[in-house]
Amino acid sequence: MLEGRAEELHQLRSLLAQARTGHSAALVLRGEAGIGKSALLGAAEAGAEAADGAASAAPWGRVLRTTGVEAESELPFAGLHMLLHQVTDRIAALPAPQAAALRTALGLAGGAHGGPGDRFLTGVALLTLLSELADDGPLLCVVDDAHWLDHASADTLLFAARRLTAEGVVMLFAAREPHAPAFPAAGLPELRLTGLDDAAADRILAAHAGDLPPYVRRQLLAEAGGNPLALRELPAAQREGQLVAYGPPSAPVPGPSRVQQAFADRIAALPEATRTLLLVAAAEGTGDLETTAAAAARLGAAVADVEPAERKQLLRVEAGRLVFRHPLIRTAAYRGAPLGARLAAHAALAEALPCVGQVDRRAWHLAAATTEPDEHVASVLERTAEHARARGGYAAEAAAFERAAQLTPDSAERARRLALAASAAADAGHGDHAARLAGSATPHLTDPALLARLARVRAGVARERDQLEAAHTVLVDTASALAGRAPETAARLLYEAMTAAWASGHRTAVDAVVERAAALGVEPSPAAPPYLPAVTGLARLAAGDTGAALPPLRRLFDAARSREHGLDLRERASVAGWFAPLGDLEGGVELAADLERECREQGAVGPLPLVLLQRARARVLLGRHGCALAGAEDGVRIARDSGQHHYAHQLTGVLAHLAALDGDEARVRELAGHLDPRQAPPGRVWGAAALPLLDLGLGRWEAALRGYEDLAAGPAGHTVVALHCLPDHVEAAVRAGRPDAARGAARRYADWAEHTGAAWARAIAARCRALLAGEATAQAAYEEALTLHSGDGRPFEQARTRLLFGEWLRRAGRRSEARVPLRAALDAFEQIGAAPWAGRARAELRATGESRARQGGERVPLERLTPQERQVVRLAAAGMTNRDIGAQLFLSPRTVGYHLYNAYPKLGVSSRGELTRLGFGTEEELSA
Repeated sequence: MLEGRAEELHQLRSLLAQARTGHSAALVLRGEAGIGKSALLGAAEAGAEAADGAASAAPWGRVLRTTGVEAESELPFAGLHMLLHQVTDRIAALPAPQAAALRTALGLAGGAHGGPGDRFLTGVALLTLLSELADDGPLLCVVDDAHWLDHASADTLLFAARRLTAEGVVMLFAAREPHAPAFPAAGLPELRLTGLDDAAADRILAAHAGDLPPYVRRQLLAEAGGNPLALRELPAAQREGQLVAYGPPSAPVPGPSRVQQAFADRIAALPEATRTLLLVAAAEGTGDLETTAAAAARLGAAVADVEPAERKQLLRVEAGRLVFRHPLIRTAAYRGAPLGARLAAHAALAEALPCVGQVDRRAWHLAAATTEPDEHVASVLERTAEHARARGGYAAEAAAFERAAQLTPDSAERARRLALAASAAADAGHGDHAARLAGSATPHLTDPALLARLARVRAGVARERDQLEAAHTVLVDTASALAGRAPETAARLLYEAMTAAWASGHRTAVDAVVERAAALGVEPSPAAPPYLPAVTGLARLAAGDTGAALPPLRRLFDAARSREHGLDLRERASVAGWFAPLGDLEGGVELAADLERECREQGAVGPLPLVLLQRARARVLLGRHGCALAGAEDGVRIARDSGQHHYAHQLTGVLAHLAALDGDEARVRELAGHLDPRQAPPGRVWGAAALPLLDLGLGRWEAALRGYEDLAAGPAGHTVVALHCLPDHVEAAVRAGRPDAARGAARRYADWAEHTGAAWARAIAARCRALLAGEATAQAAYEEALTLHSGDGRPFEQARTRLLFGEWLRRAGRRSEARVPLRAALDAFEQIGAAPWAGRARAELRATGESRARQGGERVPLERLTPQERQVVRLAAAGMTNRDIGAQLFLSPRTVGYHLYNAYPKLGVSSRGELTRLGFGTEEELSA
């Protein structure tokens, strides 16, 4: 048993035991060097292997292991390759797109499976592979020194780890901190290891320093600080005369630093040839004996020179590899050597590595050996960057291009490589670094395509920081610079600038973009996408001129739907949101559904959060609340995984809106309670609008009215969300006894509804008119609204109109007539799951003299399904296999089966066939 780690061992053993029953888990062990992370991982491995074949439970499957290596931290998927090298034969059984992505990532197949987002498709492939390996029995994946993992491997492993549910897989990561590269693992539970207590430390020290005087042991105990490695190594250093242990040190030194210095002192006492061999082995990093021997020979050392280091237990030869006993020894061997010796070691390693099969590793050793500009080395690194991109290793690509730029003699060529580094860093999700690289490259570039790409990088980072004015400024300035040379590129940048200005909430910024566009006189070809008319259209929409605004927006939206003008996936995703001002809700759902399908089939996670946001918003407006909830929650997870936090915030706003419809006040406060409608930026307006919507549903009329007035007066007042809130504003004002406060809102909404031509919008406009009408004309307006609602596909809004009409009839003393619309409204609210609205309808019905228990009819209780279960059930009913569903939803097939297993009893069915017979194949059936 590990001394002093009983609690930690118990936690690890519990995870292994749960895996034997089909549950999955992931855990990150964090702590300083030598604190016992690797020992705990080893104990977990030993526990799994000891349990293999146990008669009391299902046999254990297998253990997969990888270790991050500093020398490989810039080689894409090096860590993942080490983890999977024994199971690559199982990749062929994966779905074809996943198999292709994983083979390409691991360098097992040629081809250009590149493109933004592929690293996430690789993550899905890993998840599926782990799930299928777990079919053979519980699976343990151990990742040591995770802080040295290459970014591509880390992203892929963490993507899979966050989605483990019911596969019987345990993933354990160990990461050093502080004084090591960061290993962020948001969303995963962590176990932080601290120093051992005095009793455990005493026992370890007694075993290793029993021959030393008591006062020396006390000093070593104080210096070790409970660090197990220090407790074992400092006594040996003391015996060799490398420590002076008389009285307390003048300044406390962390245990790992003392141990590393002790290792450095021990290495310094070795013969020169042995020190050279250790330096080459440390620089090589992977333990490859053949390469290390060849490089060391060029520097006058040989493998036989390892013997003095072996005697001092610094490293050993094991299975044809040189293995340092601890990473701190490797660090001491490398950092303790003079700079010239380190450069020579890397140069020798570059010469020793073959050009075929080791070109990337050779390139990095060449770069490490080079201190002056060298075009040959820079060009070799550029080829390495291209290899990384072909495999989806964007962080490695960025690092290679950046180092190539540093070694490039020509200034123009250096700027080009910096630009490519910035673009790759943005694809990798490293926005701040991408912005710094882009800022360095832009002043020295002339190529329009690169300038536009860097403008988007800088604007994207500014958006992520909610610096929308900075985003639209950089886009407009770049468009101005390119207008004469690349009018189509300039037009697109102006459109993107307008969307940033629109989202900023500042009318002056919106007008400034239009003025700049007019002054530039940009004239793209007729075959180009109609971006410039849309710029003007958005400005007119912000000014309230709906008639002039909608036609150009319609042309751009239709181009996205029909795939005209060569719009790519990201461009179509950015345009999809204009369904809302057009009032084309069905068109919005259809376009977003097409885009989501393309994103998932291609593994293009980059634009997927935006697409899921558009689809969720369209579903909310259509009253398909269940599907909207499932899509929005999925979108939040993916946006956070891909580092797109601005979309995560916007999707959280949709969740807050849905919680308000459900009357879940605690959830609304959790998701949107900090938002002030008077100051909420347009990107957060859904969350801000959830607060007055909650008040409206709960009958808190004055609070709801204040919220809607603040929203209209704030920076988001011009947005489409605020436009769709106008009917709620009207209802709140009328119920608060202040109808005059809503007449302007009603007129604005009616004008917009008329220009859209949408029956549902005109129905709601008629409802607003009825609320504000006198007794003589109100009934006709309500009846007009209900006629327009017929078949409009918006059950929630139709039910609200019926509720208001029933209330009006009851107050007019026509109680028997009021029951008809009130019953229909109550049925709809209950089916949709809008609890506060159902409560209002039930109270109104009771006021007519009719009391009724909750009516469920023959409807299947879909509200009992979780959002994830809804998605899985819908796809299963459509005939998709668990594997296909997993690929669509970024889940493992076993997790899909787990969700179906939980959903069937809730639905009263036992098979996919019954789902189909009950009509669960459409979105509408699952939209309650």
